[in-house]
Amino acid sequence: MVVGGAGFIGSSIVERLASGGAEVLVVDDLSRGRLENLKGPGASAELAEIDIRDADALHRRMVAFGPEVVFHLAAQIDVRASMADPAEDAWRNVVGSVNVFSAAHAAGARRVVNTSTGGAIYGPDAPVPTPETAPTEPLSAYGLSKRTVETYADWFRRAKGLDVVTLRYGNVYGERQDPKGDAGVIAIFCDAVLAGTRPTVFGDGSQTRDFVYVGDVARANLAAAEAEGPLRPVYNVGTGREVSIRELIATVARAAGADPALAEPVLAPTRAGEVQRSCLDVREARRDLGLPEPTALEEGLRRTLDWMRSL
Repeated sequence: MVVGGAGFIGSSIVERLASGGAEVLVVDDLSRGRLENLKGPGASAELAEIDIRDADALHRRMVAFGPEVVFHLAAQIDVRASMADPAEDAWRNVVGSVNVFSAAHAAGARRVVNTSTGGAIYGPDAPVPTPETAPTEPLSAYGLSKRTVETYADWFRRAKGLDVVTLRYGNVYGERQDPKGDAGVIAIFCDAVLAGTRPTVFGDGSQTRDFVYVGDVARANLAAAEAEGPLRPVYNVGTGREVSIRELIATVARAAGADPALAEPVLAPTRAGEVQRSCLDVREARRDLGLPEPTALEEGLRRTLDWMRSL
C-alpha cells in the first residue's frame, strides 16, 4: 500500500512496485496527487480516494487490503504554509500519520516505510554533511511536525511492535514534480529557464541543499521495504553532495542549453523557516540498504528537463 501514491514521489514508488508484479493499493485524497501520475505501469494499481485524517475510512480500507508493507508519503510539505498555519500542518502531518500507523498495526503490516525530511529537521547548527545522530532542531513548523511524527513512529515501535523505518530525504527532484508548486525548487527553476525567464531566489543564493533524484528515492523506499531483519529507525536519503542555489541555477541553464544570462537569479528576501546549509551524510543507508551511487545532478536534470519539454 502506498499512502500518497498519486503524488510526485509516491507515484514513482507505485510504478516500480507495479512493474515488479506487486499488487498495489494507492491511498490518496488527490489534494496534491494527480491521476495522470498513475499512468503506465502505475495504472494497474487500485486507487482508494481517502483523506488520512479520516481514521475510520483509512482503517477499514487498510484492514480489508491487508498490506505487507505500507509506504507512507502523504503530507503537507510546504514550509511557508506550515509557518502561516501550524495547526493545519500538524493536523495533516501528525494526526494523519498517527492514523496511518494505527491502521497499519491493525492490518498486520510487516513494515511501514515512513517519509520524513532531512532538509528541515536538523536545524541551523548541525554538522555538514549531517548524520542521522545529529540533534533535531527544526526552524519551521513543517520540520517540527515531521519530528513529532518520528517520535510517534518510535512509540508505535516500542508500544505496539510496529516495524517503522523512517527515511529522511534531501531535496527531491525529477519527473512529475509540479513546477507551479512551492516545494520543488528544481522544477521551479527548470520551468523558468525553459520559459526564458530568470529564476527567483529567496536570499542571496549562497544557501546549499542536497538534491536527490526521485528514482533514487523510490529505490531507497523499496530497499527499506525488502530488507530482511531489523533496520535502524532512521536513514538519510540523499547524495552527500552540497550544492549552492547559485550553482544549481547555473547547472540548470547549462543542461537546458539556455542563455547564460538566465543563470543570474532575481533576488528576493529570505523566507522564514529556511536553513542556510543542508547536506546529508548517507553512509548508513548505502551500507544497510545496499544503495548504489546516486544519480549525478547533471543526469537527473537532463531527465527532468526532457520530461518537462514533453508536457
